Amino acid sequence: MALDAIDQSILRILQKDALAKLKDISAAINLSLSPTHDRVKRLEQEGYILQYVALLDRKKIDLGLVVHCQVTLDKQTRSHFSEFEQTIAQFPEVIACSLVSGNFDYYLKLVTKDVETYNKFYQEKLAVLPMVAHISSLFVMDEIKTTTALPL
Repeated sequence: MALDAIDQSILRILQKDALAKLKDISAAINLSLSPTHDRVKRLEQEGYILQYVALLDRKKIDLGLVVHCQVTLDKQTRSHFSEFEQTIAQFPEVIACSLVSGNFDYYLKLVTKDVETYNKFYQEKLAVLPMVAHISSLFVMDEIKTTTALPL
């Protein structure tokens, strides 16, 4: 099913505030409560809305360092990809992992308390993986734009 303008408006509102009240959403999109409720439920059931989450201030929970890692595997085999992905999924420090094309195989985004904590993660968890050949780490100096909202 294609999204119409009203569905897109609902999704924009919920991306900004997942706790938005149904009456506020219906007022914003100029639709009565019942059809608004039906549309939200349909968007959930059809998988447009995956889940509702709380976004945390990472600095307030002592995760002040963001690191981007470029990881190259020693062999680009199905078993190495699978093993790496299963292992990396277990590390809570890693908040995003993407298989990419180009000069390296995986692009990781992770958060830690500080450089020392990252170094411990690097030495004890990431660099010891047998299928990993090379890791390049980029330390974020300042985040200019960070959003979870998708452009609709």
